[in-house]
Amino acid sequence: MKKYDVTALGEILIDMTYAGKSKDGQTLFEQNPGGAPANVLAAAAKLGLKTAFIGKVGKDMHGDFLRTTLKKHGIDGSNLISTDEAFTTLAFVSLSESGERTFSFARKPGADTLLTKEEVDFNLIKNSFVFHIGSLSLTDEPSKTAALESIKYAKENGVVISYDPNYRALLWKNEEAAKEGMRLPLKFVDIIKISDEECELLTDEKIPEKAVDKLIAQGISCVIVTMGEKGSLIGIKDGRVKLNAAPCKKVVDTTGAGDSFMGGFLFNLCKNKIKPCNLTIENIKEYGGFASKVASFCIGKRGAIDSMPRIDEI
Repeated sequence: MKKYDVTALGEILIDMTYAGKSKDGQTLFEQNPGGAPANVLAAAAKLGLKTAFIGKVGKDMHGDFLRTTLKKHGIDGSNLISTDEAFTTLAFVSLSESGERTFSFARKPGADTLLTKEEVDFNLIKNSFVFHIGSLSLTDEPSKTAALESIKYAKENGVVISYDPNYRALLWKNEEAAKEGMRLPLKFVDIIKISDEECELLTDEKIPEKAVDKLIAQGISCVIVTMGEKGSLIGIKDGRVKLNAAPCKKVVDTTGAGDSFMGGFLFNLCKNKIKPCNLTIENIKEYGGFASKVASFCIGKRGAIDSMPRIDEI
């Protein structure tokens, strides 16, 4: 019996989210815990899964806050390393009236990029049903080697590998470097979630349906394309399903939308102990519909981790 449902490796950071103006007209930012892999774990943990995080923060007030956040949400943070070599990574997020985001990063370097393979607790990975990872750990060394070695280890030990490329242009040297780096894990991946904007980066295909088919042809068992208000497209070897987005009363902040979707999908995968290669069309309809509801709750509040819904809310 696996000890954890989902273990994730990667960035945990502070989303400094625009929060209006002070009485003197100065811009205010709100400290929100985030980072795509941590967001996925938060969604899964609040739904009831046992989760663990592998990553690195600075020995600073933000790192302490993030460690407390993991504990608050029931995520095992025993392999969250603290370093005095760099500050905790910060992502400054501005929001449009519709809740869409633009980013600016303080990560030159950020503590998350300094995780080494020697610091990874591989037992956490071995004792998990799913190992989830994003691509931001692949932008710099030594975290790139730590991430790739962890993925290989998960594959060797029969752990389901879940991947979200989560493209952030500012964190790569250029688009070609991003394409090369983001495609490195594909040969190991069992389930992947990409946005419609990432289709071409991962497959050279702009059309989501063609991107799904290409990734499945490469051996990935389940491919999810999230398309915002247009819903999602999910493909397996037996076919594709197009799902509408779940209704949201008011979109406040889309930060973590895709991560919450992935957390909701992985929740069903783990709860039913179904590996992606065994998914049916009925499974992906049910799991995708549930995941869409999770995402609709997340985007109705500010921030990511603290906006993830509980199972009773769904």
